[in-house]
Amino acid sequence: MQLWRRKSLWLALSASWLLILLGVFPLLRVAVPTKPQPRAPLGWPQWLDTELLQGFSQPEDLLEDDTQPSPVPHKGSCDWGTCFDTSKCRGSDFKVFVYPAAGPISEMHCRLLASLEGSRYHTSSPTEACLLLLLSSNNHARGCSMTVPLEWNGGRNHLLLHLHPAPCPWTVQLGQAIVAEANPPVNTFRPGFDVALPLLPDNHPFRGGAPGQLQRHSPHPRVALLALAQERGGWHIAGTNSSACPWAGHCEQDPGSKQTQPGTAIPNATFCLIPGRHPGALHFLQALQAGCIPVLLSPEWELPFSEVIDWTKAAIIADERLPLQVLAALQEMPPSKVLALRQQTQFLWDAYFSSVEKVIYTTLEIIQDRILGASAHPSQLWNSPPGALLALPTFSTNPSDFPFYHLQQGSHLVGRFSALIWVGALSQPPLKLIQAVAGSQYCAQVLILWSSERPPPLKWPETAVPLTVIDGHGKVSARFFPYSAISTDAVLSLDAHSSLSTSEVDFAFVVWQSFPERMVGFLTWSHFWDEARGDWGYTAEKANEFSMVHTSAAFYHRYYHTLFTHSLPKALRTLADETPTCVDVLMNFLVAAVTKLPPIKVPCRKQQQEARPLVAPGAAKPKLAPLAGRDCISQVAAGFGHMPLVSSRLRLDPVLFKDPVSVLRKKYRHLEKG
Repeated sequence: MQLWRRKSLWLALSASWLLILLGVFPLLRVAVPTKPQPRAPLGWPQWLDTELLQGFSQPEDLLEDDTQPSPVPHKGSCDWGTCFDTSKCRGSDFKVFVYPAAGPISEMHCRLLASLEGSRYHTSSPTEACLLLLLSSNNHARGCSMTVPLEWNGGRNHLLLHLHPAPCPWTVQLGQAIVAEANPPVNTFRPGFDVALPLLPDNHPFRGGAPGQLQRHSPHPRVALLALAQERGGWHIAGTNSSACPWAGHCEQDPGSKQTQPGTAIPNATFCLIPGRHPGALHFLQALQAGCIPVLLSPEWELPFSEVIDWTKAAIIADERLPLQVLAALQEMPPSKVLALRQQTQFLWDAYFSSVEKVIYTTLEIIQDRILGASAHPSQLWNSPPGALLALPTFSTNPSDFPFYHLQQGSHLVGRFSALIWVGALSQPPLKLIQAVAGSQYCAQVLILWSSERPPPLKWPETAVPLTVIDGHGKVSARFFPYSAISTDAVLSLDAHSSLSTSEVDFAFVVWQSFPERMVGFLTWSHFWDEARGDWGYTAEKANEFSMVHTSAAFYHRYYHTLFTHSLPKALRTLADETPTCVDVLMNFLVAAVTKLPPIKVPCRKQQQEARPLVAPGAAKPKLAPLAGRDCISQVAAGFGHMPLVSSRLRLDPVLFKDPVSVLRKKYRHLEKG
C-alpha cells in the first residue's frame, strides 16, 4: 500500500514538472485573469437600459487580453489639494493672467488672446491672478517646445492649454501645472486636476458656431439606425435591417449600407458607432452636432469635460467585443429614451462645443468651480439648458432662482415687481408715470435711476410703495446693473418718456409670470437681412412679425442684469456705453441667446406707439432716422458670433380685448382707452 502511494506521489510530481516545461501554466494565467488594479473613476457614461444589457461589463471591469501593469502618468501624481494654491484666489473674483505669445503666432492663437483679454476673467497683472494661462503653440514644426515664464514656480497655479493633441512628449517639466489638452489618454490623465478637451477640427468656428443639425427628434422609418466612424474619415451607413454590427465586417452584405466620403456632413442616423482609438475622437464631436447618439466602443481617451458633464444623458459606452448584444440593445431602446439622448446631444453641442471660445470658457469655469467648492455650479446647471456658461454662480447656486428653470420644475412665479425708471439727460422727473406704476397691485417698489446732470428734485410724489433714488453714473448701460436695491425677481424697465396706465402694467406683469424667462414688452422691433448691404438691419415699423421689444417699457427677470454686467465681453459693453441706441438691441440679443425664444408682445395705447432713443448725459439729441441704429445690430451680431434673435407673430391680449361688449365685463377696463 505504501509503495503504491509513493508511486502515485512520484507520478504527480513528474506530471507537474512536465506541465511547467510545456508552458501550460501561463495559458491558465491568461484564462483566469487577475483582479483589476483599482484606479480613479474615468467619468464615462454608465450603461443605459440595463435590463437590455445584462451581459455587458462596466467600463472599469473590462479586461485587456494582455494583462499589463498600468503605466504611471507622465505628469506626476498631482491632485487639486496638493498642487494648487487657492489662497491666491480672492473671494469669488476669479482672475486669469494670459502670458503674451513668444515669437510668431497663428491667427487662431491671436484671436484666442484677444478673446481672453476681453473676457470677465482677464487681469493684466500676474500678481493679482488666481490662474496663469499659457497657450501652447499649434505649430507642429515647433513640436511641444515652449518657453517657461519667470513666474513658473514649478507650474503651480498654471494652466497649459493645448487645443490639439501633443505631437510629441512635452519638453518642459510640467510639474504642478494643470494640463488641458484634447482627448488625453486615460493612463496619463489626472482626474480632478487635468481637464479633457474635445478634439476640434482645424476649421472649427472661433465664436458663435453652427447650430445643431438635428431635424427629427425621434427615429424615422427611413432613417438609418447605425453609422460607423471610419478611420480615414467619413461614415459607413448601416441599413435599418442590419443583422450584424458594422465593426464585425458584415454590413457590406447589407443592401441598405453605403459609404460617405471623408469630410462630408454626418449622415442622418440614430446611433453613431465610434471606435475607441484616438482618430474616433473627432467623429465624437461630429456626432454631437448632428444629434446622432454616440456609441463609444471601449474608448481609450477621456471624454471631454467629464468632470462636470453627465455623459450618461447623451452617450453610450459599449464593449466592441459584444457586437450582437450591442445591436440588439440599440434596436430595442424605447423611443422616449432615444429622444432624450438626442436632445441632450444638441444642448451639449450648443452650450460647450460649438465654438473654440466656448471650449476655452468652459475650461475656465471648471477650474473656477473647483475653487468655489460649495458655491460652484450644481450638476443641474451644467447638464440642462442653457448651461453653466450662462448660469453664473455669482448670482445663485439654486436652480429655482434662475428664470429659465421655472418651467422645467413646473413652478409658477408669484409675487410682485420692481419698477426701474431711467431718467436721462433730456428727461424731466416722470411724476405721472410714477403714480401710474405705483398704483399697480403688483408693484413692490419704485427705483429712480437718476442719470441726468441736473440734481434730482427734493420732493417726489407720495406713493403706496417705497420710492428710492439711485445714482445712474451717467451711462445708459447702467440701467442694467445688478443693483442690490432690487428686491424682486421681476423688473419693469422704464424710461422717463414712457407712458403707461396701471391696467397696462397689471396685464403685462400677469403675462410675464407665465413666461419668466422671456422679455414681455409693448413696443416691438424686427430684424432682417439686408441683401443690398450684405448685413443685418432692424426696423421699428409696425408689422405683424417682431423679434425685439423696446426696454423703455418691458418686463424681464432681474438675473439678466447680472448676465448683462458680468458675462458680456468688454467690446460689447463699450459699444453700449458709446452708442446708447445699442443698449436695447444688446439686451434683446442676450435674452434670446439664453432662451432661444422670441419676446412676448402685449397691447398698448396709441400714446405709447413710438419709443424715443435713449440719450446719455452730455450727449447730443440723436436724429430719429428710420434705421438710426442699423449698424448697431451688425456689430452686436459680430460680437455674439451668430444671430440669436427669433421672430414671432404672437401677441397676448386680455380676454374680451376690444370686443363689442360692456366695459364692466372686462377685467382691464382702462387698457383700451387713449
